[in-house]
Amino acid sequence: GFDSKIMRNCGKIKWKKTKLDRMMDKLVIIIFLVLLVTSLCLAVASGFWAKTFQEKHSYLSALYKHTTPAQQAFFNFWGFTILLSIIIPMSMYITFEFIYLVNSFFINWDLEMYYADKDIPAKARSTSLNDQLGQIEYIFSDKTGTLTQNVMSFKKCCINGTIYGNFGWMHICGDSGGSGLSWSHQGEKKKLDFHDTTLLEAAQRDNDPVLREFLRLMALCHTVMVEEKGDQLVYQAASPDEEALVLAARSLGYVFLSRTQDTITTSELGVKRIYKVLAMLDFNSDRKRMSVLVRDPQGRIRLYTKGADTVILERVQRQGPHETSTEMALDRFAEETLRTLCLASKEVGEVEYRVWSRRHHEASVLLQDRAQELDKLYEEMEQNLQLLGVTAIEDKLQDGVPETIQLLKLGNIKVWVLTGDKQETAMNIGYACKLLTDDMEILEEKEIRLGVYCHQLSSNLFSHSEILEAYWESNNNLSASGEPLCSGHLSQQHPEPSHQKKRALIISGDFLDKILHKGEVLKEEKRQLWRKLACFRAGGKKKPQNSLVEKAFVDLATSCQAVICCRVTPKQKALIVQLVKKHKRAITLAIGDGANDVNMIKTADIGVGISGLEGMQAVQCSDYALAQFSYLQRLLLVHGRWGYLRICKFLRYFFYKTFAGLLAQVWFAFHSGFTAQPLFEGWFLALYNIFYTAYPVVSVGLLEQDVSAKKSLEFPELYVVGQRDELFNYRVFSITFLHGLTTSLSSFYIALWAFQDHVGSRTVGDYESFAVTVATSALLSVLMEIILDTKFWTVFSFLMVSASLLLFCLFSFLTQSFDAFRIAPVIFHFPGASRNALTDPYVLLVVLLSLVVNTIPSLTIRLYSSIMGKTTIQQKIHLKARRQPEPSVELRAHIPRGSFHRRSSYAFSHQQGYAGLITRGDSLRTKVTRATTPHPLHPGTSSALSS
Repeated sequence: GFDSKIMRNCGKIKWKKTKLDRMMDKLVIIIFLVLLVTSLCLAVASGFWAKTFQEKHSYLSALYKHTTPAQQAFFNFWGFTILLSIIIPMSMYITFEFIYLVNSFFINWDLEMYYADKDIPAKARSTSLNDQLGQIEYIFSDKTGTLTQNVMSFKKCCINGTIYGNFGWMHICGDSGGSGLSWSHQGEKKKLDFHDTTLLEAAQRDNDPVLREFLRLMALCHTVMVEEKGDQLVYQAASPDEEALVLAARSLGYVFLSRTQDTITTSELGVKRIYKVLAMLDFNSDRKRMSVLVRDPQGRIRLYTKGADTVILERVQRQGPHETSTEMALDRFAEETLRTLCLASKEVGEVEYRVWSRRHHEASVLLQDRAQELDKLYEEMEQNLQLLGVTAIEDKLQDGVPETIQLLKLGNIKVWVLTGDKQETAMNIGYACKLLTDDMEILEEKEIRLGVYCHQLSSNLFSHSEILEAYWESNNNLSASGEPLCSGHLSQQHPEPSHQKKRALIISGDFLDKILHKGEVLKEEKRQLWRKLACFRAGGKKKPQNSLVEKAFVDLATSCQAVICCRVTPKQKALIVQLVKKHKRAITLAIGDGANDVNMIKTADIGVGISGLEGMQAVQCSDYALAQFSYLQRLLLVHGRWGYLRICKFLRYFFYKTFAGLLAQVWFAFHSGFTAQPLFEGWFLALYNIFYTAYPVVSVGLLEQDVSAKKSLEFPELYVVGQRDELFNYRVFSITFLHGLTTSLSSFYIALWAFQDHVGSRTVGDYESFAVTVATSALLSVLMEIILDTKFWTVFSFLMVSASLLLFCLFSFLTQSFDAFRIAPVIFHFPGASRNALTDPYVLLVVLLSLVVNTIPSLTIRLYSSIMGKTTIQQKIHLKARRQPEPSVELRAHIPRGSFHRRSSYAFSHQQGYAGLITRGDSLRTKVTRATTPHPLHPGTSSALSS
């Protein structure tokens, strides 16, 4: 229901609008206000003109005896408002949506983003965010399943101090690997990516009790369910890590066959054994381990435990050098980006078990504090363990992830990784995918000491990192006297990032809680009021202190080339995105594959869901769905940049054609006594935005390209244009308005100058011919502008421009024919105007003159821009050619400092509660020989710890 963990973490559905959409709403309001002001000015002028006209021409006073100049101005105000209302670009929104829709189809149809292995194409689930794909500044990415494949493979292990699987295994051939063993009689489709004859032979000899217990633990201590289909055993695991361990044990001869509510059946080196399950000590995020208490066929009671190294090593008996070598193996596995688990066991006495079992039963039926009492009992049992060894599981990177991140970084896009895994694993993944490099200065949480800055307040109210203070001091934002933040000396300006050295910031969820005040970024709690008042008394600063600390943190993080946040919850992921949006006003993109990424995806300006192994929750809540992280480079650098370019050109041309073609009506009012007399034929006004100029602008919005897709990926630096809003902003709109204004002025006054008395050999100096001449001049100037502005010509583009001219000629002939005039003289009141005017050579020369005058300035500016811009493009090409190729990054030895104190991520990615389902029998369906289950315990289930 709505109170479940996933639903409470998924966040609210937000209506997303692009930056250009919001700007367009403001511009339409501005245009509407300008329309009202213009109509008001013209109406006032019409009132004064009517008064002057009546005084000068008293013999015509009979025409005005029923209206006063004020009434005349009132009626003309509404006349001008109706007449000029066509400049409000309402049709633009319809064309907008059509362009968005078709560009979304282009994303869906892109074969370069089609994942053939799983038959998954890219899908634009939202059709109104395409242009914002070209303006992304920050990408917030999940790790497991997004950067990695979320396909766990058992790679190595350390048993009794001996490491297996790390040398010589690539040269092993034959059927010695895993599932080819004679005792693994049940077929298995999934092959083990682990080949080490030393371990196989040791398992076959069965003379090492530690190795035997190690493999037995892998086959017993889990919550995997099994189902038999034909001669195959199909495992259904709560996490892919557990499935990998059970498959590894199976390939080494210890096969998990079935389970019931209180038994587990295995086949150990071909011998069937049934273990009675006495208790299952469930996993949770605090315990970071799980255990199973079983009675073996010989009647002995043993406890098998697996979990994170940080908790297991604290509970083992300190006996000998094997623990030291195991810890060295843990460090080695961590450097290789492997997910590790420590395995331990102990024998439990009968008396000890009976006492513990009675207390366990009493705690399990408590109505209050049941979980706390059970945890205490679990803690008592899981002491004095014998360390057996360590498993190492690999979660491979997806194909093309390092190259994609490298391209995104060249495009000035910063990638932040938000993961629930441990810091060491996240760092190694960062090095593997080239997010982190060896020349970076790593700012780790281990190097951060927490200080209290508001001395007037108690330490439990507020604390933050000294590194924030040092950062603000280095940017001259803290007073020289070293006064606390709340003393009012913190500058409100954005500190300039340091470009002298590359930096990466690596923090944890606990640290974020201190910065975010336990995650309450958007809520003002009551205690913040007292903190705010204390700060006011100390220095009179009006801005809340928590906002200053948040801003300091965001400024520090955004000045770094990479940020990795470890052990973060789904809510914290969304809060980090919200912080960057709040303080940087940047366009953000979040990408993830699981239910724990939904809140982050909804919060970001653009949400991308990966169709992975963790279900479809992320995809269903996303704006765009991809099959691989590597497709993000094409989505942003090609489709995003093209989409932004097309929409910006569409907007520029749409506003230009509107102002250039229709503002002549305003100039005509100065020569018609401000009487709101229309200049153009009504049909021209009605068809201007529908047929005469619509098709070329649609062609630009759909097909325009400045460079090819290959060049877009080759030169990701071109993406910066969208981040800076260079192609359409208020400045570009003002220039476009002035351009349309001058075009309408020249078209009108050149024709007016030529029509002073009469034109040409025939008498064509009438009002209709003048209107046709102005309309033709404006239309041809508008079409010439789009011809000059189009960089990517196709057959469709040529047909659209040709269609505009042909439709203008066709509708002019139809609406100005004498037959139409005879049928409806009120509607078709320009009979023969175009034929009369445009067949006169003098009028054609006037149209040509207007076209040349309107085109020469535009050509001059384009020529100048082309000459000046050519050097910049060449410099980019030379820089690209001189750039040294990035050295390949290995998976080992990437940590410049010995900063590892505790190891890689522990391989638990499922939630608490599966052990309870098994022991209660809720997830089991008992058969005579096999216990199978239809319960949906599948590898896709994930929790916040799995990121």
